[in-house]
Amino acid sequence: MRRRAPQILSVIAALWSTAALADYKVGFVTSMTGPAATIGVPYSRGMAAAREMFPNIGGEPVTVIQLDDGSDPSAATRDARKLVEEDKVDLLIGTGTSSSSMAMAAVANELKVPFIALSPIKASRADDGAFWALTVPQPPPLMVKVVADRIARDGVKRLAYIGYSEAWGDFVYNGAKAAEKADGLQLVAAERYARTDTTVTAQALKIIAAKPEGVIDGGSGTQGALPLLALADRGFKGKLYGTPALVNADFIRVGGKAVEGILCSGGPVVVADQLPDDHYAKKIALAFREAHQKANGVPSTDSFAPYAFDAWLIFADAAPRAEKIAKPGTPEFHAALHEALFSVENLAGTQGLYNFTPDSSYGVGENALVLMRLVDGKWKYEP
Repeated sequence: MRRRAPQILSVIAALWSTAALADYKVGFVTSMTGPAATIGVPYSRGMAAAREMFPNIGGEPVTVIQLDDGSDPSAATRDARKLVEEDKVDLLIGTGTSSSSMAMAAVANELKVPFIALSPIKASRADDGAFWALTVPQPPPLMVKVVADRIARDGVKRLAYIGYSEAWGDFVYNGAKAAEKADGLQLVAAERYARTDTTVTAQALKIIAAKPEGVIDGGSGTQGALPLLALADRGFKGKLYGTPALVNADFIRVGGKAVEGILCSGGPVVVADQLPDDHYAKKIALAFREAHQKANGVPSTDSFAPYAFDAWLIFADAAPRAEKIAKPGTPEFHAALHEALFSVENLAGTQGLYNFTPDSSYGVGENALVLMRLVDGKWKYEP
């Protein structure tokens, strides 16, 4: 298959080209309030960074309409439908949880408008047989596999799992079960809790009783610290593991000493300054950090804002090609943009080297993940 060379800043030419003038409209849903705000607010900041660095596509400004879903899948559905039916957007981007993102994907399938998911989803095909949703984050099984391989190398045989009792928790749990078979681990306990829970004492006691050598955390952001705090309070001294969903400043702030030493998989952007100079993500990731600081007045310290930034890069790569076929604001353009998005090739972003095809809503491989350990409150790259 034909491949383009990695495009470190491949979209710059497209963003600033004046050859084709187009009026693009994007609907952006994120969780600015509710329990997922610890994720949704960074997504908003990531979008601000993207628009700071790349305000135009084809020489024309892009209209972005942002809505808050309040961390509620029903609200995400209403927001997505409003953006398409009333605001006539060409593209949907969002949102703060996997459950809400899957709700938006259902609207995208029904109304035949492309959707870029910022949270991992289990995509389904529309009645035309196509995926209308593509996903920026790394596939959850891959997030867990990278960690599970390290767990096996660490000599851990007895592993416990604790995570959300909803879609994201299912993703991580299923990854842990797959690792149990592939890496010879024994999953000795599997506990769940809700994002809105304020205590997980009962679950922590069950995990302690199972005597695991390590625990993998299937939570995210602030709420991801809750089970590790409970385990620390009860004297657990085993190894701690997690996914990119825990790479978040609020997780560190709330967890404190209880989360020190945790080993997580994550996108390369988080440790960009520690990467080799020839790593595909280093240049664009460092540029993202600068744009994030300028747009938001605060540094980027999480794994979430870069997903929104990369969503913009993916859109910017595809939109000029779609605009050559049809005018924005029309069903024909939506179809052309859909085709262009699902043919993005070798696009270097902060979180991965993106290659999308019509047969998959995910576009990255193992090189989209690195391992990092929390040391003195900061993430340290572990090659």
